[in-house]
Amino acid sequence: MNKERYIGIMSGTSMDGVDVVLCEIDASHCKLLAEYEHPFPPALKEEILQAINGSVTLQKVGEIDHKLGVLFADAVNVLMQNVSLAPETVCAIGSHGQTLWHQPSGKTPFSMQLGDPNIITARTGMRVVTDFRRKDMALGGSGAPFAPAFHAFLLGSNNGSMCVVNIGGIANITVLDETLLGYDTGPGNMLMDAWIMQHKGVGYDKEGAWAREGRVNYRLLDAMMEDAYFSAPYSKSTGREKFNLDWLENVQRLVFGDEKTIAPIDMQRTLLELTALSISNEVLKFNPDMLLLCGGGTKNSLLVERIAALMPNIQVGIMEQADSLEAMMMAWLAYKRLHNEPVNLKHVTGAKENTILGGVYQ
Repeated sequence: MNKERYIGIMSGTSMDGVDVVLCEIDASHCKLLAEYEHPFPPALKEEILQAINGSVTLQKVGEIDHKLGVLFADAVNVLMQNVSLAPETVCAIGSHGQTLWHQPSGKTPFSMQLGDPNIITARTGMRVVTDFRRKDMALGGSGAPFAPAFHAFLLGSNNGSMCVVNIGGIANITVLDETLLGYDTGPGNMLMDAWIMQHKGVGYDKEGAWAREGRVNYRLLDAMMEDAYFSAPYSKSTGREKFNLDWLENVQRLVFGDEKTIAPIDMQRTLLELTALSISNEVLKFNPDMLLLCGGGTKNSLLVERIAALMPNIQVGIMEQADSLEAMMMAWLAYKRLHNEPVNLKHVTGAKENTILGGVYQ
């Protein structure tokens, strides 16, 4: 079987770095050969957050698109220098792009990712495959999550005895059964990251250290869990457009009125519990023997502890290369596109059929 090299690029909702991987892929394997995390410029992150949270001009959208294209190309070129490879030895780059807005429901569903692929291919000398989500949405799907298809490729069906939860900005679950299921469970790191940035000026709560010093406010936690998203049937997906600091402020006002009754450190602990509880509630619906965790949230030891504690009868482990899997998935999706192979997502996203995903930039 021919093994081919692909590069994957992923910058998640936290924008704490650009993950770039080099993979060797064939019809049954995806092997990680090298990885690199490229710094995400704070000024660009702030521009993107302002565009997401406030009004934005078309000029600003175009400028962000350009800057992200340059950033992604620079990240790839550093990886290529690190491994001393020439561009012609790589079949293609799979680039997710930076999500500005994901709106899977309503009269005009769409998903917008920026990071000009023309700039990436011009600066790296390699083909780029991108724009993976919108074809799924055109076929009636929610355009997310895509991780379940990759988890199934790596792990097989397991007859429903195993689930995988990817904890990125948003958390998503994969149920590995004969019929592949998957959906977003709710916030992963997103609310915790936003809260600690607002109050401590850092991008994330390392190992959950700040949250560990706080106490859960169960009155607030119960109110957050009453949000209609958590009881909505799957298939479903969500994002920053739903779970953000404005949402949190509205829930607080509902619970406490104008009182300021919860300390920032207790809020951090409560948001961690929200992520753990919303994940465990969904996993328990399928009662697997084992849960594997992956994504950036696996670096938060308190979060992992709480997920395991909420499911004492389920074995909880962390996948190999847990923090690289999303970038590896982008490399795999590029492989699938160049081989004109449909991606098995219709039972995950609700699309009417499995389809070939992504556009190719030569």
